[in-house]
Amino acid sequence: MAVVSEKTTPQLSANGVETMTVKVGDDNIFLRKAGKGPPVLLLHGGACDSADWIETMVPLSGSHTFYAPDLVGYGQSDRNRDGYYLSDFADSTRGVMDALELDLPVAIVGHSLGGRVALEIALSQPDKVRKLVLIDTTGFSRLARWGTFLGTMAYWVRKVMGRPQPYPRFMMENGAMPDWICLDRLPELRMQTLIVWNRRDPYYTVKGALKAKEVMPQAQLEIMPGYGHAPHRTDRESFNNILASFLAKP
Repeated sequence: MAVVSEKTTPQLSANGVETMTVKVGDDNIFLRKAGKGPPVLLLHGGACDSADWIETMVPLSGSHTFYAPDLVGYGQSDRNRDGYYLSDFADSTRGVMDALELDLPVAIVGHSLGGRVALEIALSQPDKVRKLVLIDTTGFSRLARWGTFLGTMAYWVRKVMGRPQPYPRFMMENGAMPDWICLDRLPELRMQTLIVWNRRDPYYTVKGALKAKEVMPQAQLEIMPGYGHAPHRTDRESFNNILASFLAKP
C-alpha cells in the first residue's frame, strides 16, 4: 500500500472547482474537487485526465462532493516511470482516498481504464466502496480489432511526428488475464452497480457489458445510443441525469 503524506492548499478556479495535490508515496497526485455531500470518486479513462469530469462535477455539485484525480502517470500527476501495472493505479488511488480522509464507503465512477481501477478496488476492499458506476470499462472483454487499430495508429502517428507519448504504457503482471479481464470475479461484488455503455463502442463492444450484467448480483445496465467510447462526454446531459438518479438511490 502506498505511503501517504501531505496535501497542498486547495486552489479555487472560476467554475467553482478546487484543485490540489496530494502526496502518495513518491508521487504527487493532482486532483479536482467540487460540491458538497457524500463523496464520489471519479476516475478517468486511459486517454484522458481529470478535466474529463468537470462538466459532470459542476452540474451535480449540489448533492455530492466529487473528487477527480489525475491517475498516476497522467495529466498533472507525476509520471516517474514509463509504464504502470494495474496494481500501481489501484494502490495510488487508494492512497488518494486515504490522503483525503474520505468518509467510507464511497461511490466510485470509472471510465474505461478508470472503471477497471474501480473494479480492482471494489474486488480487493469491498468495504470501501458503496456504489460502482462503470462506463465502457476495461475488463469485460478483449479490446476489439478496430480499437486496437485506432490505438496503434495514434501511437505511431505521434512517434513519426516526434511527439512525446502523452500516456504511460500498461504493463501486465504475472498471471494477469489479457486486457485485465475479470468477468469470473464479478459475482463477488455485492454493492449497487450501474453499467453505462455506448451501443456502438469501437474499443469494447456492448456484448461485454451484457455479460457483466448477467453475473453481477446488484447491477443495472444503461445502453446509450450512438457511436464512441465515452458516452459521458458525447451525451453529457443524459449521462449526468442517469448518474444523479443512481447516486440518489438509497
